[in-house]
Amino acid sequence: MVDVCNQCGLPQDLCVCEAIAREQQKITVVIEKRKFGKKYTIIRGFENEVNIDEIFRKLKSKFACGGTAKNGQIELQGDHKSRMKQVLLDLGFPEETIEVQS
Repeated sequence: MVDVCNQCGLPQDLCVCEAIAREQQKITVVIEKRKFGKKYTIIRGFENEVNIDEIFRKLKSKFACGGTAKNGQIELQGDHKSRMKQVLLDLGFPEETIEVQS
C-alpha cells in the first residue's frame, strides 16, 4: 500500500510539502565566537515543516564537522560562512531567502 501525505494528500514519493516549506523559510547564517575563541556557524530560521535533522546531517557531512540541531536552528563547529549559501542553494532553498550576516 502506498503511503499518503497527511498535508497535501499526495503519495509520499510525489509529496511537495517540504519543497514548498523550504521556499517559505527565511534563513539567517551568522558566526558566533564562544569559549576559548572557537567559532560556530549558526543557521537560524527553520520552521516545523522542514526536516531539520535531515538538513543537519547533510550539512555536517558536507563540512566534515561536529554540531547540533535544536530549537529550530543548526549549530556547526567552525567558520563555514563563505560556503554556506551555495550549499543551502544545493539543498533546495531559494537564494532570496538566505541571508549571510558578516
